[in-house]
Amino acid sequence: METKKPHKGTGHRQRLRERFLASGLVGFHDYEVIELLLLLATPRKDCKDAAKAALKRFKTLQGVLEASPEELVEVKGIGPVNLLGVKLIKAVSDRYLKKKLISRDPLNNSRELFDYLYHSMRDKDRERFKVIFLDAKNKVISVETLFKGTLTASSVYPREVVRAALNHQSAALIFAHNHPSGDPEPSPDDVSITRHLVFACKLMGITVHEHIVIGDNRYFSFADHGYIAQMNGEYDTRNFK
Repeated sequence: METKKPHKGTGHRQRLRERFLASGLVGFHDYEVIELLLLLATPRKDCKDAAKAALKRFKTLQGVLEASPEELVEVKGIGPVNLLGVKLIKAVSDRYLKKKLISRDPLNNSRELFDYLYHSMRDKDRERFKVIFLDAKNKVISVETLFKGTLTASSVYPREVVRAALNHQSAALIFAHNHPSGDPEPSPDDVSITRHLVFACKLMGITVHEHIVIGDNRYFSFADHGYIAQMNGEYDTRNFK
């Protein structure tokens, strides 16, 4: 009886797994990380070429993870089944970081706040405006993306933000949005949006602690640069003259 030969990629697949189990992702090239993810749902098939092709098309590991299923299946060697690992790890990572943030005080856990925001917003090709809803003890109740697209003073509606805050029974808020260009420096529209939101929320007794602009591995903090305190002062001056 003829013995069935092992698939030529069997040894390579096993070595990848053993390297990961021994040392995590230390020493892995980005294409090898993608290859490992593809192997999760790919029996008896070499995924190295598909992983390299995906990295070439989407430029970075982050770009591959952010790609839509429709875009991924256009890469030779990636189909509806074996893209499972790529999409699963992104979804699990998002949930893990969000769960770490929930019920904690993000004002005292700024690193976790940045990790979550950076991971979930850094490679978006369109601007997204997130709101982090806090209770009276500044613990996170929920995180939602309220607006998408080019953010201008006419496309971010304070009434929608206030309505969402009231629905969550929030005492305070943190705002965050991304700049696809990678430069987190706020635009005049960013400053205008923040001012409108601070005023609208303060009118309803809701505190705005922060607005963070996420760029390429860096961010701009409205609070750290004194904008939030200045806007609160402007509101008080206007209403107590």
